Amino acid sequence: MSGAGAPLARTPLFSRHVAAGAKLVPFAGWEMPVSYTSILDEHRHVRASAGLFDVSHMGELRVRGPGALELAQELFTNDVSAAPVGRVRYGMLCLPDGGVVDDVTLYRTGPEEVLFCVNASNVAADRDWFHETRARTKSRAEIADESEATGLLALQGPAALGIVAKLRPAGAPVPKLWHFEATRLADVPVLLSRTGYTGEDGYEIFAEAPRIGALWDLLREAGGTALVPVGLGARDTLRTEAAYALYGHELDRAHDPLEAGLARFVALERPFCGAAALRARAAAGPTRRLVGLVLEGRQVARPGTRIATDRGDGIVTSGTFGPTVDRSIALGYVPAGLATGAHLHVDVRGKLLPCQLVETPFYRRKRPLGKGR
Repeated sequence: MSGAGAPLARTPLFSRHVAAGAKLVPFAGWEMPVSYTSILDEHRHVRASAGLFDVSHMGELRVRGPGALELAQELFTNDVSAAPVGRVRYGMLCLPDGGVVDDVTLYRTGPEEVLFCVNASNVAADRDWFHETRARTKSRAEIADESEATGLLALQGPAALGIVAKLRPAGAPVPKLWHFEATRLADVPVLLSRTGYTGEDGYEIFAEAPRIGALWDLLREAGGTALVPVGLGARDTLRTEAAYALYGHELDRAHDPLEAGLARFVALERPFCGAAALRARAAAGPTRRLVGLVLEGRQVARPGTRIATDRGDGIVTSGTFGPTVDRSIALGYVPAGLATGAHLHVDVRGKLLPCQLVETPFYRRKRPLGKGR
C-alpha cells in the first residue's frame, strides 16, 4: 500500500478504464475504477447478465519446492493436503492468537507448489508473514511474489460461462466450481478459475500482466452487449448481498475466523499457526459474532455505526442498500447469544433506527455456488 503522498499504482488496464469513462478513486494504494456508468446499473447487469472486473491490484504469492506443502499447511487454516492439483481452497492466514492476517484463496498448482491470491492492501504484510513463517519453521520452500507480473480479471454473472466458451476450443469441459485449469482463451494463456466474489457464477482469470489488456479486449468483444465493465462500487454491493467478508471490515488482526462465521474454512483437527488459540476459543464459544441486519426504511448504516442491543453494543462492518434485495442491509459484530429475528437498533447520526437480525446471505442465486469465496 502506498504511503502518504506516494503516487497511486495503476493496473495494466488503466488506459482502458479512462477510455471507457470510468470514475477513478484511490483504493489500497491503487487508482481504480469505482464505476463506469452507475453502481446501480452495473450491479443489476451482473445479476442479470455479466460483468467484467479488473482486479489486477490483488496480489499473488507462490510457494514451491521441497517443503512447500508443509509451509502452506502452517500458514493456511484450511487443509491443503486434501486439495488435489487443480483445486481451489478459501481460508485465512492467522496469527498465533487466532487474529486474521489476511483471507486468501489457495490454488494447488502442482505436487509441491501452491499459489496464494491475497488482498491488495496486504501484499507486503502477507509476503513478510510468509518469510517469517518460513524462517520460524526452517522451511526450504521458495517464496515468490508474482504480483507485478500477474494480471487478474473477474467475469461474473449468468452469461459468464457462455462468454468464455466462445474463446475456448469447441467441446472444452467447463471447470467445476472451486476448480481451475491452465488453458488458453483464444491465444492468451490463462489460469481459469471457477470462483468469484459476487454471489454469481463465473470465473476469475489470471494471465501475465502484459497480456491482460488483450484478454480484456477479447472478453469484451465476445460478450458484446451482454457484458459491461464493472467497478469497485458494484463489486462491494454485490459481495455484501452475498455476505462475503472483506478484509479490513469483517476480518482483521483483532477478529478471528470463528466469530466471523468462517469455521467451515478452518481445519481445527490439524496444526497450523493459530490453531491452538482457535481450538480453545471454539471450546469456550465466541463472545461476539458476525451477523446480517436488515434495516427498516432506506437509510444505510455505514461501517463504524453502533448497533444497540440488550446484551451490549455491537458495530457495523459493512452496510449498503442492496439493489437486488431492495433493502438496506448491513453486516456487523454483535454480542453472542442474539437469535435470528431479534429486533435491534443502529445509531445513524444520533438516531436509533430499527433493524432485524437475519440469516445470511441476503441474496442467494438459485443454483448453489458451494462454499463461497
